[in-house]
Amino acid sequence: MKLYYDIKDKPKFPNLIVYAVQQLLAIMAATLVVPIIIGNGMQPAAALFGAGVGTLVYVLFTKASSPVFLGSSFAFLGSMAAAFAGAVSAQAGYAGIIIGAVFAGLVYVALALIVKLVGVGWIDKLMPKQVIGPTVAIIGLSLAGNAIGDLQKGDFYITVLGEGVEEATTVMTANPLIAVLCGLVALFVTMFVSTYGKKSLKLIPFIIGILSGYAVAAAFTAIGTATENTSLMIIDFSVFKDMTIVTLPEFTFLTAMKGIKEIDGAYIGTLAAAYLPVAFVVFAEHIADHKNISSIIEKDLLKEPGLHRTLLGDGVGSMVGAFFGGCPNTTYGESVACVAITRNASVYTIITAAIGAMLISFFSPFVAFVDSIPSCVMGGVCMALYGFIAVSGLKMIKDVDLEDNRNLFTVSVILIAGIGGLTLSFGNITITSIACALILGVITNIVLSKKKA
Repeated sequence: MKLYYDIKDKPKFPNLIVYAVQQLLAIMAATLVVPIIIGNGMQPAAALFGAGVGTLVYVLFTKASSPVFLGSSFAFLGSMAAAFAGAVSAQAGYAGIIIGAVFAGLVYVALALIVKLVGVGWIDKLMPKQVIGPTVAIIGLSLAGNAIGDLQKGDFYITVLGEGVEEATTVMTANPLIAVLCGLVALFVTMFVSTYGKKSLKLIPFIIGILSGYAVAAAFTAIGTATENTSLMIIDFSVFKDMTIVTLPEFTFLTAMKGIKEIDGAYIGTLAAAYLPVAFVVFAEHIADHKNISSIIEKDLLKEPGLHRTLLGDGVGSMVGAFFGGCPNTTYGESVACVAITRNASVYTIITAAIGAMLISFFSPFVAFVDSIPSCVMGGVCMALYGFIAVSGLKMIKDVDLEDNRNLFTVSVILIAGIGGLTLSFGNITITSIACALILGVITNIVLSKKKA
């Protein structure tokens, strides 16, 4: 793939700002939703700031050689929930999620030291193309349900009383067909701009796609409001009410300082059990993401700047990010897909996006605008993003001999385990479907590669 901007290329400043905003739009929805899922007063704006500062740490450790944005990790949702569940108070829970992130980050540091000592040759043997290719594909395919589910949803809800009952129920008002139409507008505009647009437009297809879908959704919402037809209401504009221009995010460490005195040894043990195993699981996804971006930019990041540096950047970035936003960070497939589709691998775009994330976290109108982008519009755009991740993985196995049953079975078990959603749970620890598929694929490849006696 020929890149418009290589890693060290620096776009002109006005263009750089636009490309950075596009990266932010690609990663922001997922980054903001993690603290919303966890609840307990966690603030999305703080998580966004944490993602920005974590990304800058990653860029520093990788010598500005890896064009990837770090965002809130979904893999640690169970760990964060366990941290709050085991705490004596919410304030202690905030301290717990920072300590847990430190545990996870230290695993990455330890793995980085091991890689520095023994090299990365063992990874190529343990995870050849027939293993890593379908695993990358699974990263995209496993998100397909999220994209299609969002495609059929608006963001306007009303509270109603069910017939014969007193308890209120919150229901979505949008007609799914209208929501799908808005999402498909965003998808097709993105695809047409990326395919037929001039170079300046091909570099920002997601911005144009999202704005197009948003405009259609806003038009339907306006008509629905004027005619009192709730089925046409897609966007919830109430997020803009009573909004200040600048707001200081509620950083996690500020609350954690109040609860640190409630931490005891038993709780620390609970945190270690909740975070350490997951860190080893995310290590596998870290490799898959970096193999994927390496294939896109045609430069092996595991060798230069080196896996030890990407691990250090990811691990320390997670610790710093959680200190501010509570959420451990991870490399984002959406960011990788954005690089692949726009063919903009400039690390300056990532740096600007990271700084932008930190600044925007103080700027309420932009956070509110992103929050108001309806699910159906993001679902349409994510069909392209997640699809590109899946196709990138499949491209890795184009040279693999699938006539050889060893390769065929390895690819097969990874795809089926991943698409089927195989997960394993041990108490509060859940091994994700991607990690399960990768582990099963590695075992299959090793077992079938044994030569006959």
